[in-house]
Amino acid sequence: MGEALAIDAEVYRRLGAWHGELTALRRELHAMPELGFQEHKTSARIEQALRVIGVDEVHVGIGRTGLVALIHGRRRSSGRLLGLRADIDALPLQEASDLPWRSATPGRMHACGHDGHTAMLLGAARYLAETRNFDGSAVLIFQPGEEGYAGAREMIADGLFERFPVESVYAMHNWPHLPAGTIGLNEGAMMAASDKVEIVIRGRGGHGAHPHLSVDPVLVAAHIITAVQSLVSRNVAPIDQAVVSLCAMQAGDLNAFSVIPDEARLIGTVRSFKPEVQQLIEQRLEALVQGVASGFGAEARVDYQRSYPATINSAAEARFAMQVAESLVGPDRLIRDLPPSMGSEDFSYMLQVKPGAYLRLGQRSERCQAGLHNPHYDFNDDVLPLGAALFASLIEQGLPLAAPEPSIATP
Repeated sequence: MGEALAIDAEVYRRLGAWHGELTALRRELHAMPELGFQEHKTSARIEQALRVIGVDEVHVGIGRTGLVALIHGRRRSSGRLLGLRADIDALPLQEASDLPWRSATPGRMHACGHDGHTAMLLGAARYLAETRNFDGSAVLIFQPGEEGYAGAREMIADGLFERFPVESVYAMHNWPHLPAGTIGLNEGAMMAASDKVEIVIRGRGGHGAHPHLSVDPVLVAAHIITAVQSLVSRNVAPIDQAVVSLCAMQAGDLNAFSVIPDEARLIGTVRSFKPEVQQLIEQRLEALVQGVASGFGAEARVDYQRSYPATINSAAEARFAMQVAESLVGPDRLIRDLPPSMGSEDFSYMLQVKPGAYLRLGQRSERCQAGLHNPHYDFNDDVLPLGAALFASLIEQGLPLAAPEPSIATP
């Protein structure tokens, strides 16, 4: 375990005293990774920890394998509820490290730090349950299936915000591109919408020595790959951002060097921040593919699947989160205008229903330099107390205790 960060805040000092316990818990979770909606052991371990901590309520099975814990403040006169969310699932990836706490399940790995997010929220739960220095209730959301399963949408459909009507909700994600102890966010788009595209091109197969007797779908695919690069550069306004990437192609048989196949398939992704840009790309992609295919005498089909929407911070809640973060790390380690990422995140579903903010917690260190979704990745345990303190401070500062009423002396 590395050295503690230099942070002068009571909440951080208190959580720092539990650093060893938080690290042990994080590494325990790391060794038992489970995919989306299969997090049965993970959920059971979280529930066990919450009951030991002494939260007021634990609700299980929300969104299949999700959990929600409630912690009531010293006062509840405000009637207010604030939400904190951590994702709990892992990735279908083979870990390449030789760490003592490496994954014990082949082909499964916590390569995105959800083990750390969970440990930080449990650390915040312990602090809040012991201190209760707030007026209202903290709603702690342990969400399954973030990695492609839309677990946030599943919890919402299961009545998450009807049962726990928070006024705002916050989440954070570790970020290996930022130094440990740095916090970054902005007042708008944080993550892009993520769409999946599959293009199927049907031609007419034949012999490579007689191409004039066939309709070559590989040639059509090549022209589509090139033409698609114009979608952003010549259709999307330069001040907007979008990415279209065709990432894989499948056609023919590598052993049949002289056979023109009947069919070619392309798979890719579209990333954008604005719904109107997303709609524009979907429409132009269909028209472009059909036009190119028709020009070569082939047929084509475009399957455009919208996945996660863009993750957009609401301005007021983002400014509040910046204020809380600055109270912990100071102005020099707070980035208020962090550039958005073209990656995606299903916390976006929660932000479509409730105002809130998504933050990034820097974790880069000499030991932890691998990027997310990398088989060599590991969460930096040095930032566990800071992440937990940030979660807890969002509650304490968001639901402040009112000043005590002055006592009235009796004669």
